[in-house]
Amino acid sequence: MTPDPLPPAPAVLLATSGTGGDLLPFLRIAQALQARGRRVCLFAPSLYEATLREAGVDYRLFGTPEQDQALLDNPLLWHEREGMGVILRSLLSRLQALHELLLAQPGDAPCTLLCHPILLPGAALARAHRSGLRVIGVQLAPSNLRTVHDPLMMGAQSIAPWVPRSWRQAMWRLVDRCWIDPAILPALNAARAGLGLPAVPHFLAHMQEACDASIALFPDWFAPAHPDWPASLQAGDFLFAEAGCSAPLAPALQQFLAAGAAPIAFTPGTGHRHAAEFFAAALRALRGLGRRGLFISPHAEQIPQPLPPEVLWQAQAPFETLLPQVAAIVHHGGIGTMAEGLRAGVPQLIVPSGFDQFDNGERARRLGVAEVLPAKRVNARRLQRRLQRLLDEPGRRQQCQAAAARLAQGLGRAGLLDRIEALVDHQHRQA
Repeated sequence: MTPDPLPPAPAVLLATSGTGGDLLPFLRIAQALQARGRRVCLFAPSLYEATLREAGVDYRLFGTPEQDQALLDNPLLWHEREGMGVILRSLLSRLQALHELLLAQPGDAPCTLLCHPILLPGAALARAHRSGLRVIGVQLAPSNLRTVHDPLMMGAQSIAPWVPRSWRQAMWRLVDRCWIDPAILPALNAARAGLGLPAVPHFLAHMQEACDASIALFPDWFAPAHPDWPASLQAGDFLFAEAGCSAPLAPALQQFLAAGAAPIAFTPGTGHRHAAEFFAAALRALRGLGRRGLFISPHAEQIPQPLPPEVLWQAQAPFETLLPQVAAIVHHGGIGTMAEGLRAGVPQLIVPSGFDQFDNGERARRLGVAEVLPAKRVNARRLQRRLQRLLDEPGRRQQCQAAAARLAQGLGRAGLLDRIEALVDHQHRQA
């Protein structure tokens, strides 16, 4: 089906894919740029239509809710080695959908696309046939940019600093050859050939090189630029909600927080549909610690039943309001949740299972604000021991507060948006 063309070309297009954590930064950018007088349109998976309808921005959908749901329901999505393959094997249809949406823009009027890294190859397909398109990669997390420098995580395995660069390069070649390229490259190159475009040798390298410029949605003190990152990468900052726009806590949650000691919050991320064992282990760990707990997940079937009075389940909660009131947060290592934990100055236990989560966790651990326990090793005993250490270790709170102070002194929301607008305007001048 040919997508409906947009009305007169927006100044800024945005495209994202993935879970709610991938959608939210792009939605915030779209809303902020619109508030600054920009014409924007956001391309996103059909699964998020209700969210987009309420957001007050122009949008276009790709895929079907059934396709998106099937992807999230696949238990291998959260497997340390298999997860990326699950994403890549389903990716071509999204790349082609983005290509069609971009080509459906009326005329060849210059426009700028702010693009999720995983969709950049789709933007490259369209750019070859639309001369007015300029592409800015929005790098949500440091591991979206490949490097051979320290810290280097291969899944849960941290590569020691003394490992020679030649060995590190060989590791990446192995990753390309055995895991990444076989899952997507034949289909992508077939699509490129059908459009008269040359084949690309490696997917990850192509993804990193497919944009005209990039902006980091993380500060350089959290992840300083590596020598092998693109020279066009602009330093940025975490993107939080606009001040004063936070949703209030639900009455039941307010009452629970007021009724006793600060609880430990647990969340596996909004996209995780297979976290029943995580919550069961969390409940046992809380009993061993004698602490109150808060379970946050939109998927009620994951939550142990019945819960004791000292543990509350909430389908969702505004972290910017909630986290300053908890004793610690146990989470998957998504960059947005981690950033909210840093801002709140709260200790974090990170239980990564894939994607950028291992790298995020290692960086937070080095800052002294977090402990890391890979999801595949989670059980009640280990959770209890790590949480006890996290809560009791001298100086932990001070390190968390120092990170929060550093974040507060950074570029900030307004400064980040200024840099994004400057990139957009530069691209239009170049066009």
